Amino acid sequence: MTATRTIRVGTRASLLARTQTDTVVNALAAATPGLAVDTVLVSTQGDRSGAPLEQIGGTGVFVSALRDALLAGDIDVAVHSYKDLPTAPVAGIALAAVPLRQDPRDALVARDELTLLELPVGATVGTGSPRRAAQLRAMDLGLDIVSIRGNVDTRLGRVLGSTGVAPDLDAVVLAVAGLQRLSRAHLVTELIDPMQMLPAAAQGALAIECRADDADLLATLAGLDDHATRSAVTAERSLLAALEAGCTAPVGALADVVETDGSDDLASSGSGWDIYLRGSVTAIDGSDAVRLSISGPLDTAEELGRRLAADLIDLGATTMMGSSK
Repeated sequence: MTATRTIRVGTRASLLARTQTDTVVNALAAATPGLAVDTVLVSTQGDRSGAPLEQIGGTGVFVSALRDALLAGDIDVAVHSYKDLPTAPVAGIALAAVPLRQDPRDALVARDELTLLELPVGATVGTGSPRRAAQLRAMDLGLDIVSIRGNVDTRLGRVLGSTGVAPDLDAVVLAVAGLQRLSRAHLVTELIDPMQMLPAAAQGALAIECRADDADLLATLAGLDDHATRSAVTAERSLLAALEAGCTAPVGALADVVETDGSDDLASSGSGWDIYLRGSVTAIDGSDAVRLSISGPLDTAEELGRRLAADLIDLGATTMMGSSK
């Protein structure tokens, strides 16, 4: 790519979105010395509304405006939290890169540095995720799960307090990756084991999109791609797609890439490496849940997701998702 071209990178205006986008902008600039990169702020439906995500459309509310700007030529690159992306592809848009994923786990931030098991019966725990709410209820800890919206600092303030605002929750559950990116990880009182709470599909990963016909930019962005991360989230999102579930459905998924032949080098073919995929579906009220796992060669990521989804459906996953689909 010629250094004379200015690449316009679109992002949501939240501090987390801009911080995530800055990592992409810096990586692009480092990969192509002299390349001019500008950041363009785009307002999305999810940013403008304070209503619960499932009420304003759920999947895609943080994405469609960025994709519209991309197709209109107003921006050249869109950076998303990968878990926000609908599973269906969009004509004219390519997933150019999936950078190295950060910690995919959920995290608890509680008053008095308490863990989940230490919270008293009746403690109020805030989350904007039906998946987290369902899994928390399924733990049967006697917690009062409260639906909340807002950026990371707004949510943290409801537990820890902020200038002029008294805390009104005992704890919140957030993605640890976002806390890490915002240098707030020191506030975590418990990293929740995936055995207790499976994260959202692609949690902790970024998705970098550009127009499918922009060959030069596709080639440049390919240098930011991490093969293991892309394979893992491909398996997770294949599960989500096969369940016909969106980002607000109570579905958890986590894939680990593991070597099988003693080689430390993950070739682009993935030979000698397997995927271990876990998936769960939990009834919104926590009354029922199903969790299964599957493993297979790295190059079968999509197939593994579909197979695990079929197994979950056989055990009643569709009924558990109910109206959240």
